[in-house]
Amino acid sequence: MQKAFIILLCCIALFFSSLFSRAESSEPEKLSGAERALVEKPSGPVEMLASLLELQKNLKEQIQLSQKKLKASTSEAEKAALEKEISGLDKQLSESKNDFERIATGVEPTLFAEKKPQTFSWKEEMASLLEPAIKELKRFTMKARQKTDLKDKITELELLSATAGQAVSHLQKTIEETAEKQVQAQVKALQPEWINVEKRLRNKLELSKSELRQLESQEVSFVESSKDSLRTFFRDRGFYLILAVLTFVAILLTFRLLYRVATALSIRFTKQPEERSLQMRLLYIIFQVLSVIFAVVGLFFVLYLAEDWFLLSMAIIFFLGLAWTIRQGLPRLWQQGRLMLNIGSVRENERLILHGVPWKVASINVFCKLVNPSLDAELRVPIENLIGLVSRPWHPEEPWFPCKKGDWVVVGGNARGKVVSLSHEQVELIERGGRRIFYTTEAFLGACPANLSRNFRLRVIFGISYNLQEKATAEIPAMLKDYLNLRMEEEDYLDKCLSLQVEFMQASASSLDLLILGDFDGRVADISKRIERAIQKWCVECCTKNNWEIPFPQLTVHRPAGGQG
Repeated sequence: MQKAFIILLCCIALFFSSLFSRAESSEPEKLSGAERALVEKPSGPVEMLASLLELQKNLKEQIQLSQKKLKASTSEAEKAALEKEISGLDKQLSESKNDFERIATGVEPTLFAEKKPQTFSWKEEMASLLEPAIKELKRFTMKARQKTDLKDKITELELLSATAGQAVSHLQKTIEETAEKQVQAQVKALQPEWINVEKRLRNKLELSKSELRQLESQEVSFVESSKDSLRTFFRDRGFYLILAVLTFVAILLTFRLLYRVATALSIRFTKQPEERSLQMRLLYIIFQVLSVIFAVVGLFFVLYLAEDWFLLSMAIIFFLGLAWTIRQGLPRLWQQGRLMLNIGSVRENERLILHGVPWKVASINVFCKLVNPSLDAELRVPIENLIGLVSRPWHPEEPWFPCKKGDWVVVGGNARGKVVSLSHEQVELIERGGRRIFYTTEAFLGACPANLSRNFRLRVIFGISYNLQEKATAEIPAMLKDYLNLRMEEEDYLDKCLSLQVEFMQASASSLDLLILGDFDGRVADISKRIERAIQKWCVECCTKNNWEIPFPQLTVHRPAGGQG
């Protein structure tokens, strides 16, 4: 993904470079600013051409003089130096002729030179895709680079011209101050060469200054340049770009419409629901793949007909980067394809666990729909999030959540609370009295909550004295049960009591303990503690009515036989 992101950023940068450089494309690309100035202004080129002719004449004279010296010389070292000097003068003469022809014709002569045949290379062909983008980027920075190069060149030429002028002045001073005829003759022989060097440097300096003035005169404000660039871009290149994008979208929508028609016809003739048909799932994937392929081909075709090679190369680079990214994600795409065909590890109408909560897989698509009937919640999950998960068939009696909104639950050792808010993220309880408690759903489920709103059991232990030992196992439990039933009927609890049992439990240290077990309907879960207290109260009332002694903890001291008090 990082490579594709970098390629996308490069495409955006080059796109804006083309936008701001498009207005400049109407200017001649092969002529420099100074050359256009010389063509436009009649006085500039004429003077420059005359100066070049004079320079060529001086160079020819200097070459003839050096050739005479070469013929007359007898020293091998001197001959080598003169040959090197003649070669340099020939090169300067050739350059001056090229400059003369370039300024006189107003075009670059090298454009018409015969080109050498090139061998085929895959690397060069692939690199040619980037050539339009690089040209646009270079055109975008052309003027700035020209100004910088010209300023550096002018600085260098000014220094060299001043140095050459000093050399000519020093030669003239040496001639004037020297009385030796032989020395004067040798120095005078050097003088034409350095005069030609000075003239050549001055000509190049004037040419560079003229080019810089021409560039500066053509500069406009950034706002005006941006307006012209935007206007030019949307007039030609922007139109083709918008047309290509619209073609891409239109093809995608057309294939989507065709898929809907095919789906409707299949359901009509086969009488088979769409989500149950493997053929329809396979048809969906085929339509998706073909729609992308034809949309990309359509986009390329529009740019090809428009002959906009910059946008075409940018589109090719972008989709190549996208294809490279997809290639690295082929295993995940294979898993997603299996899921969409409903033959993967997660299947529709099965149960899976996500975020610690069970969900029913309602539908599998690019975005999958998961529902939880107890939470009354629905999730829209990207299909890649289901990779690695496993679903299974579910039974109708399986609960989807331990409770629902409005239920009374006990979490851990806390007091009971009523569920007032419920989602796959958090659960909110409110206790009697108004205190609210919040749990994350995972923490709530991890605490194993007890739901009182279905049925619940009250377990009450009540002790009687050892004096009632004969009746404690049968008679008293039966009498106590009858009394509790009577009192619950009076308090309107009997219809909520599913079962009531009173049994002898154990003989403890100071009492005979009875166990009262009451199973109640979940409708009275909110007053479960009140009913528990009421049972304790009714047990005391029954003991009082029947004169049964209620013991209290006693301390028994055993004294040894014959002990003193």
